[in-house]
Amino acid sequence: MTRPYLGNPKYTIEVLQKYDFAFQKRFGQNFLIDTHVLEKIIAASEITKDDFVLEIGPGIGTMTQYLAEAAREVVAVEIDHTLIPILGDTLKDWDNVTIINDDVLKVDIRRLAIEKNGGKPIKVVANLPYYITTPIIMGLFENQVPIDSITIMVQKEVADRMQVGPGTKDYGALSLAVQYYAKPQIVANVPPNCFMPRPKVGSAVIRLERYEQPPVEVKDEKLMFRIIRASFNQRRKTLVNGLKNSQELSYTKEEIEQVLENCGVPLNIRGEALSLETFASISNGFYEIRR
Repeated sequence: MTRPYLGNPKYTIEVLQKYDFAFQKRFGQNFLIDTHVLEKIIAASEITKDDFVLEIGPGIGTMTQYLAEAAREVVAVEIDHTLIPILGDTLKDWDNVTIINDDVLKVDIRRLAIEKNGGKPIKVVANLPYYITTPIIMGLFENQVPIDSITIMVQKEVADRMQVGPGTKDYGALSLAVQYYAKPQIVANVPPNCFMPRPKVGSAVIRLERYEQPPVEVKDEKLMFRIIRASFNQRRKTLVNGLKNSQELSYTKEEIEQVLENCGVPLNIRGEALSLETFASISNGFYEIRR
């Protein structure tokens, strides 16, 4: 089998010129052209010949080739129909790759995991544009897709937000949501010159290892995330005011103060100071008073 070759910028340019490909800004297309980074992604994803891998946004198939070498089977979902003939060419030597031309947010990944992997946890690898990162990650987690890990290239500041703790400026609803479902670890920082075309900001590869069980016990997950969103919608407001003013919640100020006091949380605190454990405790308190 042919070894991967597309990590070399020279070949990437040749492929793009051969098909007269035009980058589309609306899809946030930045193709990875650094073999060292590709190797780091494959190593971090810990793929073996037993694994089924879902790749989101294969582009011209650069990383797909590396994934196909490492995995049992790869399904790559690409939204841009103009890339499909290119992928048919660059991946012709690999018979364990299937390309789906669709928006990944519309693909039933849970069903795909059942059909392709017997419902066992799959591994997800992706190079994600900024605008779609959070919907894709949260969709994978919230829709109960059986996942072992997600190894993704994202904008550096987004990766930072996923792994930080309370009391930092980057800490927010995304940090808490990711850390409820998975253990995040940044495995590589990637400068703009590793891409074609060059993005204006740095990127990072982050691995999200899915927990078998969340690290906190919550009686109503959806309620907890409504509380978290309300706590960060207006960062300068106290937690009490954030919860009271939320369109998603309907608790009185008295109920809010009662729950916070029961949980030992100061009434003048802000959401950014609270840990995932504290948010779980608060949401369980609200769950109890409305039973």
